[in-house]
Amino acid sequence: MGNCLMIQKLGFFISRDAIILILEASLVLELWELLETIIVQGLVVHSSSSNLVQSLIEKKRSDLLCLCVMHISDLQAPDLLSILKYFLSPPKHAYNCVVSVRKEWESQALLAIEKATSQNLSKKRSDLAKQASILLMTAHDDFSTFELCLHYVFASPNLDELTLSSSVRRLNSSEMLSLIRYLGKWLMKYEKFPQAGPCPKAASKLGLKACLWVPSLESVVTSLGLVLDDHFSSLVLYSDFHEELKLIEDIMKSLVAEARLCCPIANVLQNLIKDVGLCEAEKSELV
Repeated sequence: MGNCLMIQKLGFFISRDAIILILEASLVLELWELLETIIVQGLVVHSSSSNLVQSLIEKKRSDLLCLCVMHISDLQAPDLLSILKYFLSPPKHAYNCVVSVRKEWESQALLAIEKATSQNLSKKRSDLAKQASILLMTAHDDFSTFELCLHYVFASPNLDELTLSSSVRRLNSSEMLSLIRYLGKWLMKYEKFPQAGPCPKAASKLGLKACLWVPSLESVVTSLGLVLDDHFSSLVLYSDFHEELKLIEDIMKSLVAEARLCCPIANVLQNLIKDVGLCEAEKSELV
């Protein structure tokens, strides 16, 4: 505990080499609380991030991997790929350390509801709390615990199109199916709850930090587009994907009808419908 407080207060005054040594010692000795403090304080240096990610994967520390995505600003593409593959296809006995992730999302969702029903907030803050409660409920319900971990990846500013495209190409068919189901689930959520939308102010004004880590509709659509572009032939050839694609096509048709009226994302959705339609057409020719 004392070491954690020291890192919190003096971490930025500790030399880079010393931080690396503390990081390595924490991994070897499994000093998880100290390691969490180092990550959250943003003290992980570029040269040690890859070793940290791989070590956490080996030790099945899903909770700390989420923190890496959240707090290491220069996380490299290979590390993001490793984390993505881990969350899409978690190893056996990896669930013990991921329970805290679900509890955190539940806690944030309940806090949002509490604030939304509070009589002590101004109307402006109350409206913000209501918006946040819808968003967090949407992000929590019906997602598996490891899918909650994926939220951090797809809401991360580190995940640009180039990085995602590079990562998607390296996924196997099982991981790809999990990813399509995850993204499809998000499309269903945004279709069912069109009022759910980004509310970053809820993080600073209401303490609802999870609002910063909910993938936007734009992010979901962009990611799905990259999946279709990079794995077109696989999607056509493997029957496991066909049902998912048909479901996604129906949802996107509904979304694009609404999007035409209110936002420029309609064009992106329309292109996705064409891609999915092409997959369906190719599938028909193969049958």
